[in-house]
Amino acid sequence: MKDTPGWASPGSAPSDGQTPDAPGPTEPTAAQPTAPSDADPQNPAAKWSQVQPPPAQWSAPAVPPNTGQTPPPPPPVPGQGHRPPGGPGGHYGWGAGWGGPPPAAKPGVIPLRPLGVGEILDGAVATMRAHWRTVLGLSLAVAVVTETVVVLLRGLVLDESAGTEALDNPSATVGELTRAMEYSLLNSGVLVLVSMIGTLVATALLATVISRAVIGKPVTTGEAWRDARPQGAKLCGLILLLLLLTFGVTAAGAVPGILVALAGAAAPGAALAVLGSMGTAVVALWLVVRYSLAAPALMLEKQGIQKSMSRSAKLVRGAWWRVFGIQLLGAFIANIVAAIVVVPFTLLAAALSGGGISGFLTSGSDYGWTFLVISGIGAVIGSMITFPISSGVTVLLYIDQRIRREALDLDLARAAGVQGYSSSGATPGS
Repeated sequence: MKDTPGWASPGSAPSDGQTPDAPGPTEPTAAQPTAPSDADPQNPAAKWSQVQPPPAQWSAPAVPPNTGQTPPPPPPVPGQGHRPPGGPGGHYGWGAGWGGPPPAAKPGVIPLRPLGVGEILDGAVATMRAHWRTVLGLSLAVAVVTETVVVLLRGLVLDESAGTEALDNPSATVGELTRAMEYSLLNSGVLVLVSMIGTLVATALLATVISRAVIGKPVTTGEAWRDARPQGAKLCGLILLLLLLTFGVTAAGAVPGILVALAGAAAPGAALAVLGSMGTAVVALWLVVRYSLAAPALMLEKQGIQKSMSRSAKLVRGAWWRVFGIQLLGAFIANIVAAIVVVPFTLLAAALSGGGISGFLTSGSDYGWTFLVISGIGAVIGSMITFPISSGVTVLLYIDQRIRREALDLDLARAAGVQGYSSSGATPGS
């Protein structure tokens, strides 16, 4: 019979009252008489004793009573090697199903192993909860600057009513509709641009806080600022390069349509510009996700702009859809939280403005300074809460990808002072 773990040859089973390594009897006994020396060699049965011991009773080993002590480990099976202990509670050989793997060390907000989606989101929230003074202080500073720029642009520069009037007019010409779409795209693009800059700056400033939270180390606002300040010029260059790359690719798709419109075919040119922009927007989205980890790489690795972008591209390679999905989920949750905060302020601003809520709903984009200021205050509060979520997801994704690719958890465990840590027992996340 083939020897497998837990099985042995029946012929090697000991009889009752004997152990496997006990020496056998050296002299004949009454129960085991020997065959006579002149036995017939042609009759094999003559060599066996007439009195045989009872057959061995094979059964599962009895479970010992619970004495409160840990039972000794089972002896190694010949030919199968030794199973080292696999965790607390006497779990041996967890790969064979005798219990789960040992839990990963968790000195901070995340366990030091590849992370799942829920652990990344929970880590972002846990960082904000554990270091709320530093996190909310930095986020508030970025939110105030960002929303002040937005309010000034909407009140002084952007004409948001110019686009909606033509779009709401059923008798508008193709040229008027084209100009209205241009106004709307320009206004939306400027606001998205400011929001992207604020998110990148918040991610860079909070990278140090989140990385310290991973190993359970506190950090003050002054320490985070002193750590980020030397990289300030490189951060500005990185933000400018990413924005030029993203919006440049998107605008390049509209160039053929613009040329056709200038040649005299306004309607076909407008349609071609819209289709071209939609096509290149997909490429721009791919680039945004590809270089989305460049900001934490710049701040935590103290690299240059080009090196940080190449590091992000290397970490995202082969995991684009995962990075995109987690960041999209994080942005969705952040926007829901922001809407809960911003909507009441928007309704209050509409009620206190000249036309009231009904006038705001009918006039649409006819905003006044009262409306812009009150709604801007709500946007500051919303951004102060949502910046840590978006930034936390991005930085923890960077750390997670480095754990998966470069075993960063070993360095983090040493930095946290975890003794005897090994990543061999880590369980990958989803």
